Amino acid sequence: MDQVLARLKPSSSNEVLVDATTGDDAAVLKFGDRAIVYTVDFITPLVDDPFNWGRIAAANSASDVYAMGGIPKFALNIVAWNNDDLPDSILVEVLKGAESVARQGGWITVGGHTVTDKEPKFGLSVIGEADPSRLLRNSGLKTGDTIVLTKPIGTGIVTTAIKSGVVTEHDRIDVIEQMAQLNDTASQAALLFGSEAATDVTGFGLLGHLYKMSRASHVAIELSIGSVPIIEGVADLVRLGQVPSGSKRNLAWVEPHLQMSEDLKSGSVLDDTLLMLADAQTSGGLCIALEANKVDQAISWLSERSVSAWPIATVGGYSEDGQIEIVP
Repeated sequence: MDQVLARLKPSSSNEVLVDATTGDDAAVLKFGDRAIVYTVDFITPLVDDPFNWGRIAAANSASDVYAMGGIPKFALNIVAWNNDDLPDSILVEVLKGAESVARQGGWITVGGHTVTDKEPKFGLSVIGEADPSRLLRNSGLKTGDTIVLTKPIGTGIVTTAIKSGVVTEHDRIDVIEQMAQLNDTASQAALLFGSEAATDVTGFGLLGHLYKMSRASHVAIELSIGSVPIIEGVADLVRLGQVPSGSKRNLAWVEPHLQMSEDLKSGSVLDDTLLMLADAQTSGGLCIALEANKVDQAISWLSERSVSAWPIATVGGYSEDGQIEIVP
């Protein structure tokens, strides 16, 4: 996609605060003394339960608004549906699931668009608002910042394993609830504790999204792989081969921008860990950059509101094209 965008010359305006230049999570347009945050996303079914598919898709779509420091206000449903094979009753459940998350997040779904497609897809186009002076950008990292992550990674591997029938019902329910969890509280914490940089961890995986932050901010990031929270049992699933092809492509894309610490031993364990770090996530958590002296307070504030957070990385010095330094 970078190669495609490089060939285009999109129109610009002084009112556009965030465009595609830095590969950020959403577009932002200044509107009076406020900012409009706009995003769109849709996914194929990750789970067999249509209601939960709708919940996950809605949380995933709204996440980009939260990652920019915004609050979702309105949404349009986007539906690609196989009318020949799938009854309307299933679509009703998908929409009900999405609406339950919309009520939780406080936005209104005002319509949508539907097309016929052999493979069903569902998502939302979401419009939010934000304070233009308090936007969270992927280009806002500062040397000395600590990056905290607000959800464990591994959802792509787990959902692949669900389709293979090698995940327990308990683990299936846990990962569904994690993906359906909104990033609203995490976004509030980022703003409350003075963050200027954030992103959500989705399709590019943790490594990919950290690299995009690094490149946009022109800094190096030191990632402690031992500090990254990983969903329980994911390492075993990797050894069973339950790794989606998208996660493998993610690793191949980001690997040239990784620098491995001499303290890390090469081998299958490290290879498996890198696959987990590159795992394509759906509705993942936020990576929030905070000043080091605010990290403990922010994590405590989030914990009081039933949101976990882990410090996983620090921001280093200048790097023109960005770089991820992997340490134990």
